Amino acid sequence: MSKTVLTLVGSLRAESTNQKLAEAIALNAPEHVSVVIHDSLGNIPFYNEDIDVEGQVPAAAEALRQAAGTADAVLMVTPEHNGTIPAALKNAIDWLSRPFGAGALTGKPTAVVGTAFGQFGGVWAQDETRKAAGIAGASVVEDIKLAVPGSLVRFAEIHPKDDTEIVEQIPGIFATLLSHTPAA
Repeated sequence: MSKTVLTLVGSLRAESTNQKLAEAIALNAPEHVSVVIHDSLGNIPFYNEDIDVEGQVPAAAEALRQAAGTADAVLMVTPEHNGTIPAALKNAIDWLSRPFGAGALTGKPTAVVGTAFGQFGGVWAQDETRKAAGIAGASVVEDIKLAVPGSLVRFAEIHPKDDTEIVEQIPGIFATLLSHTPAA
């Protein structure tokens, strides 16, 4: 049975190494997995309960909720901004956490990976993203870890899809993440 993995990239930069990592993951997905990289996190207004009103939810936020609601699992790919989660990704999690107790992330198998310039590959941001997603109701898959350090240097002349070390880890990400989804 086919599975859909919604992928949210925390970086909005055009040449983002995390966007490239998400592309590498999508290109190396198993045949039965459809990876959908959501491309409009930058268009979603900051979460505000005053605008989260039925029938008036901003279109970009509603599209994100629908995409997450129909996905079998979520993969968040994050850089590290000042030692923590980027605002765009945190905002997406906030929108997906509502309505409280019944948001689109509730019970959804969710994993976090990423790359960053620093020597630890953004592990602080990944930990904070796991924490926020879990509080938002996601079923966080803690044993999926991929933190690629030195991203600007490592990917200066090579796309992550051509990085053997990364490509070899991708099947394990899908196997573990999808093992947490309900059987068809």
